[in-house]
Amino acid sequence: MRTIYIDVVNSGISGDMFLAALLELVPNSDMILKKLKELKNYLPGVLKLDIDLVKINRSGIKINKLNIKIKEKKNHRNTKILKAALNRFLEEKNYSNSAKDYAKRVLDSLILAEAEVHGILADDIHLHELSSVDTLLDILGATKALDILGCFEKDFKVICSKLPLGGGTIKVAHGVLPVPAPATSKILERSNLIVFEGPIEDELVTPTGAALLANLNPAVLPYEMNLRKLVYSTGQKEFKTFLNILRIFYGETKEKEFTNNYQILQKYVQPITVLETDVDDVSGEILGNFIKNFESENILDIQITPNITKKNRPSYTIRVLCHPEEKFGIIEKILDELGTLGVRISALDRVCVDRKIENKKIEIENKIYDIRYKVSFIGTENEIKIVNIKPEYDDLKKISLNSGLSVKKVLFFAQAQTSNIFNKNKILKK
Repeated sequence: MRTIYIDVVNSGISGDMFLAALLELVPNSDMILKKLKELKNYLPGVLKLDIDLVKINRSGIKINKLNIKIKEKKNHRNTKILKAALNRFLEEKNYSNSAKDYAKRVLDSLILAEAEVHGILADDIHLHELSSVDTLLDILGATKALDILGCFEKDFKVICSKLPLGGGTIKVAHGVLPVPAPATSKILERSNLIVFEGPIEDELVTPTGAALLANLNPAVLPYEMNLRKLVYSTGQKEFKTFLNILRIFYGETKEKEFTNNYQILQKYVQPITVLETDVDDVSGEILGNFIKNFESENILDIQITPNITKKNRPSYTIRVLCHPEEKFGIIEKILDELGTLGVRISALDRVCVDRKIENKKIEIENKIYDIRYKVSFIGTENEIKIVNIKPEYDDLKKISLNSGLSVKKVLFFAQAQTSNIFNKNKILKK
């Protein structure tokens, strides 16, 4: 399967940066640029439009950059004008139907994002920066290159890295705004892209760049491929402490089944924090009280394992799993309860599938008992895949006390319900 991996970790993404990279992957980039220059005849108010793909030196390597010279009247065009120009260009320049749909989705994403930010109906909004001809240039140029690559065909896969947003503020027509810009944020909210703050104080993702990437609906996962070509590009900005180099890997992959499974589980990835400390001077009574006190804390799990230290002393490793936002409050309590000198902090991801509780009744020796079952599952587009069905231990214990049977024997009765629960939950979604 043909594949592109879009590496934006050291660049973020803008429309011209994305287009500059894509143009090196197609054999007829000069023809694409020649046709794009004709956009000045499609959008009123454009007096001059020159586009050139050049090679510049950045960090010792030659990379692509678009030199764009635009002169246009400073009238803020409305959405109808932009859509009309886009649709006319798509029809007259031989784009495939899939490419037309993609280009229209990208522009609609931008318009809808701006409308939501300003609280105005999409048809009534007057765009500012996004109404410039370079917005259409980026959309139509990138769409044509992707179309030539075959990106909209079924046997083509798009993968991308996590996306850095930058930070700080930017100055726009409406004043000073935080990064990412509100319109960019709205586009990212509807995507499956994984974003992170930083690593510099500047805008790294533009609304057009976000819309072009998000509407490709890429899988966000590590790439594996037989590499055929690697291209580099940059945008109009240059930073002292940040490369600002986008890379696109083009090649072939064979692990379709693995990729599909990865995408299904991707939505279940959660960030967690692991806190660890070692103690060799705390009694069993203190540790027991420590665990009891933590039963009421907002933690995910707690574990204590015995060890031998480098001085051959018996010791314990205390490991607490928690949500990242809870870590410092929990660390303070660990220090207070155990008197340890330090706590190790690790940031990890975990896959945590869906779960729900089902209430059932079981009969034991002619008596009816209420019991809860925890059903864990993976929800796909068309079905629910059961991972496990387990009766709640607290209910087993309560029934054991009331019936006089051991927990193990109560479990035998409880397991008789699991097949009914399984058959009920495996039905296709409607």
